[in-house]
Amino acid sequence: MDVFSDLIFDYTLRTVALGSAALGVVSGAVGAFAVLRRQALLGDAMSHAALPGVALAFLITGSRTPLVLMIGAALAGWVAALAVIGIVRASRVKADAAMALILSVFFGAGLVVLTFIQRQPAAGKAGLDRYLFGQAAALLEVDVITMAAVGAVAVLTLLVLWKEFKLLSFNPDFAASMGYPVRRLDVLLTSLLVIAIVVGLKTVGVVLMSAMVVAPGAAARQWTDRLGVMVILSAVLGAAAGVAGSVISTTAHTATGPTIVLVATGFVAVSLLFAPRRGVAWARFRAWRRRRLLAFEAVLGDLAALSAQHARDPGHAHHVAALYAIRGRAVVDRALAELAAQGLARRTSGDAWTLTDRGRDRASRAARLRATEAGAP
Repeated sequence: MDVFSDLIFDYTLRTVALGSAALGVVSGAVGAFAVLRRQALLGDAMSHAALPGVALAFLITGSRTPLVLMIGAALAGWVAALAVIGIVRASRVKADAAMALILSVFFGAGLVVLTFIQRQPAAGKAGLDRYLFGQAAALLEVDVITMAAVGAVAVLTLLVLWKEFKLLSFNPDFAASMGYPVRRLDVLLTSLLVIAIVVGLKTVGVVLMSAMVVAPGAAARQWTDRLGVMVILSAVLGAAAGVAGSVISTTAHTATGPTIVLVATGFVAVSLLFAPRRGVAWARFRAWRRRRLLAFEAVLGDLAALSAQHARDPGHAHHVAALYAIRGRAVVDRALAELAAQGLARRTSGDAWTLTDRGRDRASRAARLRATEAGAP
């Protein structure tokens, strides 16, 4: 209960939670498209490329106003994205190599400019290095308002051009044949990714920001096959990771940005394990159920085949050893227990088993179904 009251009445926690939630919504919604388009590394490259933009924006303006630094970061990230696209189109360099190259060059340039700034006598230079790893605890109301306003522009653009971005993500060749400006849409969607990245730079930093772009979308993808549901779920998971990470970091006295990323990563792990259709745990459970069902049907068929050898006495019981010789003890014991529980087989004297009337009917239907499927073209 104290946590909820702190979220409302504690200025610092409320500000950090709101800013992190805004970051989660924007990065989750836009990042879902990056995940679908397999552009996770592009997000990493642009987040690192934003560092020189932040440093140059301060160096040129002398201002640490959030909007000024965001504009600088956005311009640098946008230039980096265009550089990656240009390298891939104009040369034989693959996309992953181009992204790695741009990431290293821009990040190195950012560190050089930061070092230069730290050696200058300029006022207000302290704290710029916090954009490396973020410092959510230093968020102010003006930062949150700026993040929400800039993020709202990205989300609104995403909604307005929903149909175009959807077609671009799944079938760009068809979109081009329909007359859509695919290249401009590609650049615009990449620009929205840049906006999502710069919104979170002060919260989680350039090093970890790519995780906030990828993790909510990757987690949401495990739960649904519908784009609309995926984007909404990704935004919700991003916001939940932001708020939960803020609360946990305040309670445990840990760094907020890394904690938010760890929570988002936890969502991915849970989704990979327990998502109904794609989760690893559910897949193994379904495989286990299939194996049990196959063993159940096999032992049922074995009992029916043995009974068929005694046409005058269909209720003739057969010793369990005969079934062990066909399937193996462990499989037969589990299947017989299941058959008995369903009233399809019963134990007679000793270890002899026979099918009930219901069991013989079930075995006959199964045999007819197999014969029909075998004869189907």
